[in-house]
Amino acid sequence: MVFIHLRQTEAVITFPAAKINIGLYITGRRDDGYHNIESIFYPVPHADALEMVPADVFKFTTSGLNIPGEEDANLCVKAWHMMQRRFGAVQPVHMHLRKMIPMGAGLGGGSADGAFAIKMLNDMFNLGLQIAELEELALELGSDCPFFIRNKPAFVHGRGELMEPHSLDLSGLHLVLVDTRFHVSTREAYSGVNPEPASVNLRELTREMLLNSDSPVRNQFEDSVVPLYPEIGNVIDSLKRGGALYASMTGSGSAVYGLFAEHPGELWPYAWYFEL
Repeated sequence: MVFIHLRQTEAVITFPAAKINIGLYITGRRDDGYHNIESIFYPVPHADALEMVPADVFKFTTSGLNIPGEEDANLCVKAWHMMQRRFGAVQPVHMHLRKMIPMGAGLGGGSADGAFAIKMLNDMFNLGLQIAELEELALELGSDCPFFIRNKPAFVHGRGELMEPHSLDLSGLHLVLVDTRFHVSTREAYSGVNPEPASVNLRELTREMLLNSDSPVRNQFEDSVVPLYPEIGNVIDSLKRGGALYASMTGSGSAVYGLFAEHPGELWPYAWYFEL
C-alpha cells in the first residue's frame, strides 16, 4: 500500500486496489446464513483513490463512477464511524473517494475501500494498531475486508474471513480485466449454485498448474451467472480465443479476466490492461 502525505494540508492519499479470484468454490451452507467458500484472492493494480484531510466535521464526497445507495452504507463511512467510536484519537476528516473499480463486478472494490480507510485512520491518528488488530476491525465491515489489510495473495476459506498466505506468483503475466457492464447481485449468483467439495486443492495450486491448458481451476459461480448473462460467457470464450492462458469470471461477477504471456493488444472494449 502506498501512502502519500501532503504536509501542507495534512492530507493522506492511498489507492485501494482490486482483487481477482483464482478459482472459487462454494463448499457448503452455514447455519448463520452464509456459505463456505474456497478461493485464492490475488491483488491486481486496478485501484480507486482515497484521500483524507482533517476537518471540523466528518464529510464524505465521491467522484468518478456513481456509487448507488445511501452514504451511511458506504464502507469508508462505516469505517470512520467504527474507528471513531473505538478510539478517542480519531477525529473528523473530509474523506474523498475517487471511484474507479466498478461495483457489483466481483473485484472487491468496496471492501478494499473500507479496509484501506481503516489503515489510513490508523496511520493518520498514530493509533499503533498491528496487522492482526486491523484485520479484526476490517472483519466487522465485511467478510472480504480483512484480505485488503495485507493485500497479498491468500488462500481464503470459511465465509471468506479465514486467510492463509499463498505462494502463487503471477508476476510478468499480462492481465486483461473486462467490465461486462452487468451488475450481478450476490443473491442471483448464489441462486443456481449447488454447494459441493472443491474439486481442486487450491492450497497447493502453482502457477504451472493454473496456466496448464487442461487447468481444472474454475469459478463455480459461472454455473449460475452465465446462464443469466450469456455475454459473460462469451467474453470468457473470446479471451481464450485471443490467447489467454487462463480466463475466468472473478468473484460472483460480473467482471471477467484473462491472463496472457504477452500483451494481447487492446481488443476488448470496457477493459483494463495491466502487467502483473
